[in-house]
Amino acid sequence: MNKIKKIANNLITPGETLSQKVVKGGFWVFFLKIVNRGFSLIRLIILARILSPNDFGLMGIALLTMSTLETFSQTGFQAALIQKKKDVKSYLDSAWTVLILRGFILFTILYFIAPYAAIFFDAPKAKLIIQVIGFSMFFGAFTNIGVIYFRKELEFNKEFIYQLSGTLADFVVAVTAVLILKNVWALVLGLLAGNMVRSFVSYLIHPYRPHLSSDLRKAKELFGFGRWILGSSIIVFLATQGDDIFLGKVLGVTALGFYQMAFRFANLPGSEIGVLSRIAFPTYSKLQDNIPKLRRMYLKMVRFITFLSIPFAGGIFVLAPAFTHIFLGEKWMPMISALRILAISAVVRVMVATGGALFNAVGRPDIDFKMNLARVSTLAVVIYPLTMLWKISGTSLAVLLAVCACIPIWIIGSKKEAKVEIRDYFKILLPSLIGTAIMFAVLFVLGMAFNQFELVGFLVSVAVGTATYLSFNLRVQNSSDYTVFKDIKFIFNSL
Repeated sequence: MNKIKKIANNLITPGETLSQKVVKGGFWVFFLKIVNRGFSLIRLIILARILSPNDFGLMGIALLTMSTLETFSQTGFQAALIQKKKDVKSYLDSAWTVLILRGFILFTILYFIAPYAAIFFDAPKAKLIIQVIGFSMFFGAFTNIGVIYFRKELEFNKEFIYQLSGTLADFVVAVTAVLILKNVWALVLGLLAGNMVRSFVSYLIHPYRPHLSSDLRKAKELFGFGRWILGSSIIVFLATQGDDIFLGKVLGVTALGFYQMAFRFANLPGSEIGVLSRIAFPTYSKLQDNIPKLRRMYLKMVRFITFLSIPFAGGIFVLAPAFTHIFLGEKWMPMISALRILAISAVVRVMVATGGALFNAVGRPDIDFKMNLARVSTLAVVIYPLTMLWKISGTSLAVLLAVCACIPIWIIGSKKEAKVEIRDYFKILLPSLIGTAIMFAVLFVLGMAFNQFELVGFLVSVAVGTATYLSFNLRVQNSSDYTVFKDIKFIFNSL
């Protein structure tokens, strides 16, 4: 009991050393993502049970339109503020002023281009949805820029409260609205509520009070670093949203709904685990002048991420039919093949993404840009023929090939900037790959044995598969220098 009280007290107080801040930051980020994902998963299952793939496709079109404008006007200010070693307070008002101006312009543009976006996707119902969700961009622009300190100083306990407030608002409003309205507007209202509440809470949780500023020289200085972030954002958008735009235009709104639902679930582990880059980026930034320490920290992060993401993807691949049938219903079964392919893609994506935080932290965002350029170029070449051949499964395969195109640049860049060798990656990946293969075989056998038991069989399979993977890795831990469990023990002791 005393140990638990000590841990609880330590978690709510900031750490003194960088290691303590990293450990405590990691706890809060994971806790936030577990809670966030819990609410989001329940929300998504409820909405998927009531709404149709076409409803999700309409919302997807609206979000694509909004994301397009946001991406092509990205400032990169947040990354620049985090990367700077010196105090950034003198930059905040200028950055906040530019962000408000940007938000108002984007809201106006979005309102007037909504009819043309609806025509492009042949979805008349999307027009009003696009115009309404534009308000979220306007409200978001007024968010207190002081919250940047939460990430810069690794104070993720405060970030937890800030982010969770929006998640809870989205959950409550969306679920209530879908039970009453039973249409796509439940998704829209939930999004608006989440963004509005999050913006309001940003002023309650951080004491900084931004003011409008006419001195834009500071903003121009930030954009010197941010231009690479802008370039990468545009390329990432084309790589991550280009498939949605193409598929929505060629195969229609309903196919887009199936594909986006598959993408959400396939990338669920990767998106949660990949959020560690929020800790990694400021941590690497503080270590950028100490290459040996930077290398050790980077390898620990890669090891931990792959230890979690690889078995998650293997489990999704095997259990996709059972999960879809039990939790989403028969109407979503056409997405299973795409879900399996995207699960593999998610693993590669989250591994390669570890390099993005590293390269930005050492002042080489151009390497991240090149990785994403290779990704989008590959996607542009293969997406049309593969989609025409195999519909949404072909689009998923194109996404997998595009992500794999980043691997050579990632390996070369990490070797140059952090002295990481290929054998280091091989040593990290091998135990997780073997453990996942064994787990895969066990789940396959259990799937045949519990075929008639549905929910009970699914839950038993998840439990046994998890135990199998952990047991194998514990045996490896005891017989080699594979240290992911030592890292976890170190984290627990640090708390």
